[in-house]
Amino acid sequence: MSHDEVKRAIINRGKLPPMFPTHGHSPEFWEQLGRTVATFGFLEEVLGKAIFAFTATRQYSAEEVDAAYQSWLPQLERALTDQLWNLAESFGKAARDNPATTTENIGELIDDIKKATVIRNVLCHGSWRLPDESGASTPLFINRKNEKFDTAIDLAYLKQVQVHVVGLICSVIDTVTHMGWQFPGGAGPGKPIVSALL
Repeated sequence: MSHDEVKRAIINRGKLPPMFPTHGHSPEFWEQLGRTVATFGFLEEVLGKAIFAFTATRQYSAEEVDAAYQSWLPQLERALTDQLWNLAESFGKAARDNPATTTENIGELIDDIKKATVIRNVLCHGSWRLPDESGASTPLFINRKNEKFDTAIDLAYLKQVQVHVVGLICSVIDTVTHMGWQFPGGAGPGKPIVSALL
């Protein structure tokens, strides 16, 4: 094929469907996807606050205080910037390192949060295909192990995921309040954590 025979083209942006490339799904689908993703964001915030709570209320010996204080600020900065998997690990370490922890199934909770990161990554980073006749869509998502996600997701699936993540959020908050502390940023029952710092 000679240079003169090449058929060149550009996309006619004016002919794209309104709301392209999200035009194929219902507004309810996109709303629920957004709410589910936002719920994962709130889980990350709650984990960061729980890390603060466990590290602020931990008792240190006189010999440990200086080193603990020096490492605390970087630890709290990571709690603000880390993503879900790393936050789950940091939360687990902070909870296990605090001798006053009263929740016995911290390991199970961490495992549940880590399992939830799989679907979180799909929902946040997948490229959504057009839905089938029932409204389900299989997003294009391949993880770092080159595994392709192959589950069709519909409105009911998204709602179920959101409910599950709300349960994780409540369980994380419970790990702090069960020790008798007020969850940071909340006005619920328990002793304010600032009193532990005085």
